[in-house]
Amino acid sequence: MPRISKPRIKPLPVTEWDESVKSIAGSNPRGEDGVMNIFATLANHPNLMRRWLVFGNHILFKSELPPRERELAILRIGWLCQAEYEWAQHVVIARQCDITDEEIARLAEGPSASGWAPHEVDLLQATDELHADAFISDETWKKLDAYWSREQIMDLVFTIGQYNLVSMALNSFGVQLEEGVEGFAETTK
Repeated sequence: MPRISKPRIKPLPVTEWDESVKSIAGSNPRGEDGVMNIFATLANHPNLMRRWLVFGNHILFKSELPPRERELAILRIGWLCQAEYEWAQHVVIARQCDITDEEIARLAEGPSASGWAPHEVDLLQATDELHADAFISDETWKKLDAYWSREQIMDLVFTIGQYNLVSMALNSFGVQLEEGVEGFAETTK
């Protein structure tokens, strides 16, 4: 269950959206009025929403990171921030990126859990380090640098930062799970 049981910022019904918000988020498939709660909440601030989506779209759709690794990092930072909404939405995406339910559950344990490929351990370690210290250690950086390009490492740092920020917003705004979406309890068994 999300940290708070009701929204601090109420999701704005589509009937109250201005035309600019409708054009950028109106076709989303779930939630009240057929829109995901994150977008219905952000509709309260159209200028922020529009500008944030440009960056968010790069991270989610145009990044140099392979989709599997991107989703492992996103789920790990969502777990570390205890952002159940973020976690739940990205569990759906992770499954589309061939991440198994067992691996999803294992993300709660992080890089020390058995079963990760060496490069995944390094990715999860980098996520944990950025969350704890806002810095990737030299040791972890060298490991990442051995198999990823400069652009991929940069995208990794910005992916973790983006979803850390989003987690803060979701938790603080009280964005609630849409009905039928699996949260922590259902996916970390």
